[in-house]
Amino acid sequence: MAAAMRVVVAGARLSVVVSGLRSAVRNLCSQPVSVNERIENKRRAALVGGGQRRVDAQHKRGKLTTRERISLLLDPGSFVESDMFVEHRCADFGMAAEKNKFPGDSVVTGRGRINGRLVYVFSQDFTVFGGSLSGAHAQKICKIMDQAMTVGAPVIGLNDSGGARIQEGVESLAGYADIFLVRNLLIEYR
Repeated sequence: MAAAMRVVVAGARLSVVVSGLRSAVRNLCSQPVSVNERIENKRRAALVGGGQRRVDAQHKRGKLTTRERISLLLDPGSFVESDMFVEHRCADFGMAAEKNKFPGDSVVTGRGRINGRLVYVFSQDFTVFGGSLSGAHAQKICKIMDQAMTVGAPVIGLNDSGGARIQEGVESLAGYADIFLVRNLLIEYR
């Protein structure tokens, strides 16, 4: 009996080690094995914004998602998205947790065509933090505004936002200044 108990105790230690190894192997196996798979998984996550539950909530309110709005606005197949994988940089208030990271943050940006004419577009995504503006969100909008100014194309903004992202405080408010004040001054003095 004592020998059997020693085996059980030793077995328990071994079991913990084996269990830990199994967990590590499971984690390795559950992660994509190639860079292409990781990129594709991130792309799929970006396409559903804040997740299917939030997309369903948008539809229940009679609202379109950001990608549905862009699809209706632009010529079919003409949209070229930019900065799809950008995420916010806020680490305060639990925002650094992986569950609070969404590829694209809360805005979809890019260029496309309307009746064959080049336009730049941004569309705020209410399914991600209520479409609230973060520093990264503002930078994405400013980037396409700058690109549009360079080529002389219009910018179309599709707004569905709760305003500034309070967790980012001053950085979020500075983002509004960059979008509205600085870009308007650039246009005026060009």
